[in-house]
Amino acid sequence: MSERIDPGRVPKRTLYTGEEIPAIGLGTFGSDKYNGEQVSKAVYGAIKSGYRLIDCASVYQNEDQIGEVLKKLFEEKAVTRKELFITSKVWNDCHRQVVKSCKKSLADLGLDMLDLYFVHWPFPNYHAPGCDGDARNPDSKPFSIEEFMDTWRQCEQLVDMGLVRYIGMSNMTIPKLKAVLPLCRIRPAALELECHPGFQQQELFDYALEQGICPIGYCPLGSPSRPERDRTPEDIADTQMKEIVEIAKAHQVHPALVCLKWAVQRGQIPIPFSVKEPQYVSNLKCIMEDPLTEEEMKRIAGADKGCRLVKGQVFLWPGASGWEDLWDVDGKQITGSVGECLKAID
Repeated sequence: MSERIDPGRVPKRTLYTGEEIPAIGLGTFGSDKYNGEQVSKAVYGAIKSGYRLIDCASVYQNEDQIGEVLKKLFEEKAVTRKELFITSKVWNDCHRQVVKSCKKSLADLGLDMLDLYFVHWPFPNYHAPGCDGDARNPDSKPFSIEEFMDTWRQCEQLVDMGLVRYIGMSNMTIPKLKAVLPLCRIRPAALELECHPGFQQQELFDYALEQGICPIGYCPLGSPSRPERDRTPEDIADTQMKEIVEIAKAHQVHPALVCLKWAVQRGQIPIPFSVKEPQYVSNLKCIMEDPLTEEEMKRIAGADKGCRLVKGQVFLWPGASGWEDLWDVDGKQITGSVGECLKAID
């Protein structure tokens, strides 16, 4: 039996409508290492433990199994549908078929409505799940405002149809947001972005808040289990950063919990993933006790390495010079370059 934490004690974030949602959620991307049964079992245990925000996506290939455990939880009266905040995402190959994609996720999850539906990546550059990091699709193209807005109009239609309550964006940059936000009839409620002590994206984070968009940070622990295709020699492990290790020692906790405390106190929603009950329970509990001091928060803020871990190179188009082209590095220096990462390691 999972240890239960009162969901009412979990800190909240406020969406632009005034609705409050949990300040931490459970991710469900198995990083190619865990199968759907393992992930869905973790979802079952996490909800029994007190999690109320579950971050899903069609490309994770486990929504049908998550749907089975949601049905079981509802039947057991362990939780009601209204108590949960469930998200999903349209994958790149369905940007022209958003309604169809959303209905498939709803059917798999066994739900009538999603609380939040994201455009997973801002371009329809498809790659097969689990593909090699060197894989490239010859049909890939750079970001197009026109194509993105066509996808966003379909997401707005989902709200009109009553299939989703909120819509959101993911893996965006400030230049992209500035280009599309004025064109939106329904504004994004949230923005998913890579966010951890070694890659804080402060400028993008602040911009989202200024626009009334709630930042949801993926890879909050530095994604130690991310696929090999997303690993490069210059990557920095957050849980091994000197500042994180020393603060963890002072609090007598694992460095991963310092990353989560920092994330929640900073104001984002981290969505850590674990299939291990002691870990996902600790992840939830840690944000409600023994907060980091103001000095510790400042120290972590100053430790940013500007080192992106999920570079997205599989989405590059013919003629692109490198993964930096995906992130508008030249237009607005919002991410660290490979050189900066190497310098940080030295």
